[in-house]
Amino acid sequence: MSIRHPIISVTGSSGAGTTSVRQIFEHVFRREGVNAVCIDGDAYHRYDRAQMKQAIAQADKDGDHHFSHFGPHANLLGELQELFRRYGDDGTGRTRHYVHDAGEAEHYGCPPGTFTPWEDLPGPSDLLFYEGLHGAVVADGYDIAGHADLKIGVVPVINLEWIQKIHRDRTARGYSTEDVMTTILRRMPDYVRYICPQFTQTDINFQRVPTVDTSNPFIARWIPTPDESIVVIRFRNPRGIDFPYLLSMIAGSFMSRANSIVIPGGKLDLAMQLILTPLILQLVERKRRAG
Repeated sequence: MSIRHPIISVTGSSGAGTTSVRQIFEHVFRREGVNAVCIDGDAYHRYDRAQMKQAIAQADKDGDHHFSHFGPHANLLGELQELFRRYGDDGTGRTRHYVHDAGEAEHYGCPPGTFTPWEDLPGPSDLLFYEGLHGAVVADGYDIAGHADLKIGVVPVINLEWIQKIHRDRTARGYSTEDVMTTILRRMPDYVRYICPQFTQTDINFQRVPTVDTSNPFIARWIPTPDESIVVIRFRNPRGIDFPYLLSMIAGSFMSRANSIVIPGGKLDLAMQLILTPLILQLVERKRRAG
């Protein structure tokens, strides 16, 4: 953690909705004039798309049927931790980009499924913003969570998470439902060991819960809409959170525990801006006071 060089980390599994949350953060950064360096967690995968297919095939051949992007062996967790450490120390570091699709390929000049070269972070900046799979990992000798000043978890209930992943992978990537099921099964041990434990480290969790039947996610014809959902927002330390203000500003919200507020799914954008904007500005103000 660092007063002069704060780090915000948003973490969640594939299909959880972290990209949508990133868009809300970016909106707040623009509105409040915050100069943030944004880091995509996919940049810290160990293998590009073709290499990952080869690594999975080799792991299967060796009898390991659970090699996945969720685990440490498929990621550069040491490099990610070093980025957080260096940025916290002096606001510097190195990163790269993973090129997801043709649009990004045109922008970055690299083929889809590959990485851009490593490069120094642009600077100076007000804070570093990370969004990806491992922003709050504490495992296997890594303590990435210990370097982040504000940690956010995005955690839909598991069936909803799977529905979102199935629909994304079928629509955007052309995978079959069977392909996605195989991926989910492959990732499950690493999901339990490395993804779930992060949400005890996070300062705030946003968990979307559908209010419609999702009992068999593999036959769901569409993703439950925000109006068909509620969101449980849990604060690890509720001290200083103005719950009466939030309840008055978010219609239909209520307290479920002393550290948790429940809101209608359609109010997530509003709730995140109400909750996160003052926390972001606090980090920036502390930085500026420290000189």
